[in-house]
Amino acid sequence: MATQVRREPGPTPPSQLVEMSWDPITRIVGSLGIYTKIDFSKRQVVECHSTSSIFRGYSIFMQGKDPRDAHFITSRICGICGDNHATCSVYTQNMAYGVKPPALGEWILNLGEAAEYMFDHNIFQENLVGVDFCEQMMRETNPGVLDLAEKTEAPHARDHGYRTIADIMRSLNPFTGEFYREALQMSRLTREKFCLMEGRHVHPSTLYPGGVGTVATVQLFTDYLVRLMKYVEFMKKVVPLHDDLFDFFYQALPGYEKVGQRRILLGCWGSFQDPDVCDYDYRTMDKWGRAMFVTPGIVVDGQLVTTNLVDINLGMRILLGSSYYDDWENQRMFVDRDPLGNPIDRHHPWNQTTTPKPQKRNFDGNYSWVMSPRWYDKRTGDHLALDTGGGPIARLWVTALAGLVDLGGYIKATGNSVKIRLPKTALKPEVELEWKTPRWSNALERDRARSYFQAYAAAVALHCIDKALAEIHAGHTKTWSDFTVPNEAIGCGFHEAVRGVLSHHMVIENKKIANYHPYPPTPWNASPRDIYGTPGPYEDAVQGTPIFEENERDHFVGIDIMRTVRSFDPCLPCGVHMYLGEGKQLQVVHSPTFGVTLPEKSADKQDSPTTKGEEKQ
Repeated sequence: MATQVRREPGPTPPSQLVEMSWDPITRIVGSLGIYTKIDFSKRQVVECHSTSSIFRGYSIFMQGKDPRDAHFITSRICGICGDNHATCSVYTQNMAYGVKPPALGEWILNLGEAAEYMFDHNIFQENLVGVDFCEQMMRETNPGVLDLAEKTEAPHARDHGYRTIADIMRSLNPFTGEFYREALQMSRLTREKFCLMEGRHVHPSTLYPGGVGTVATVQLFTDYLVRLMKYVEFMKKVVPLHDDLFDFFYQALPGYEKVGQRRILLGCWGSFQDPDVCDYDYRTMDKWGRAMFVTPGIVVDGQLVTTNLVDINLGMRILLGSSYYDDWENQRMFVDRDPLGNPIDRHHPWNQTTTPKPQKRNFDGNYSWVMSPRWYDKRTGDHLALDTGGGPIARLWVTALAGLVDLGGYIKATGNSVKIRLPKTALKPEVELEWKTPRWSNALERDRARSYFQAYAAAVALHCIDKALAEIHAGHTKTWSDFTVPNEAIGCGFHEAVRGVLSHHMVIENKKIANYHPYPPTPWNASPRDIYGTPGPYEDAVQGTPIFEENERDHFVGIDIMRTVRSFDPCLPCGVHMYLGEGKQLQVVHSPTFGVTLPEKSADKQDSPTTKGEEKQ
């Protein structure tokens, strides 16, 4: 067991409040920037703003399009999870057209999406998140922790092959680390699996409303299964490796559970349809939503609030707050009642009107192109800033608490955990993994859940292959159902993109799209402060995070902040750049009345740190 890295207490230094920014922290979809104020005397982030510097406008140019093109167009929203958008759009169109795909078509789509989860989580976890924990990064930011890792034996060394925690860290070094390279090879296999089912990655060519165009044969599923079993064997190494790595940080750095921790406010819209139950009718959406192989739901303070997709839909609110848009309060209402007669709010996605209003960034006003999606909790009247935790932690947490999923011996939700059975593979025996609801929603637990959900997706794929082959052997080879586009209709689709909740809402008038609003996980996670002043999840998780990095201000890397933001999987942060310039030292006034630190004026970096002596009463 690891001992601990300790800092000797000393006299409290004067306040060192410094502005630091990471922009871009990702270069893809959103141009995410993280702007902070850090108090180096307290080793804590005291303020954070999350910004997006790019406007894309899909909801605007979807208007007037043929709705049958929606999945091909919305796939291009993202070059990473485009298939998730295509799938969600197909779900939306199925509802609007009133079409139910054949069972085999659904099994094929499920297998494609399972492959996407396996691919994306693998490459993100091992080749991007893993770098934040690799030997090179530890040597640069926490050499004391690396020294301790050299002396700490890995509890599951027999499962993953690395004797010490430092050996694990070395294996994560980019391009030279053994595990890093192994994961890159695995990403090729997972993309091949995806292409077998959906034609091409990442913009699928075989998905349509009513089913798929994939030609279903025994050979098709056999080719998928061969690759899947190699991935299953890999998972028997991946999960215990990350358990050892993340557990070590809790042991080595007391208090590390506070890094990236926020209130447990998790949303999951569900994934993997069960064709025996799902008919895409809005009026039965609660029933077929609860039959999904990842249960939809909302967790507030550790308690499961609902698993009803209708309730989830009705509670959606798109707030503006600190974003660069005009409100649509005086615009037309597209939908005033849902098919069950429930009233629809003006700020629901069905009724949103996107009116961009470019302006200079102002952290005291508007500072982001991301709007602020919230979920209205009718029990309390609060607009909750739900997060997805990067996707896996919300999916596993909701599924565990709901206790609804039981997939033929592969997966069992128990009410407080999820058990995942991985069968015997070429070199490893059968194993059962169990993800248990953690005490915190923090950076390490978001990352840990990502490893377990890779195994979960593999187990779902095994179940779907069994079902697909049974359909073929029974002679049920149809993969697509015909449909007609109605003159007027509404539809909504709920799915899980790799990094979290994904919904599409569509209004059809005169056989054309009158309104269309996709809401992927990025606006939920990266939203700015809303009209009530509530920070978005990135902001909330970074704000208050303690700093465990051993470097002082002049050589500060910000690794704890990076780990926090990356734990949410912010749309593939393939490049991280830190901008300090000359730096800015802020003099401060301490207020005993409010217990907050207020900036008074700026000074050049060369000024010595000072704290205003007088206090405002």
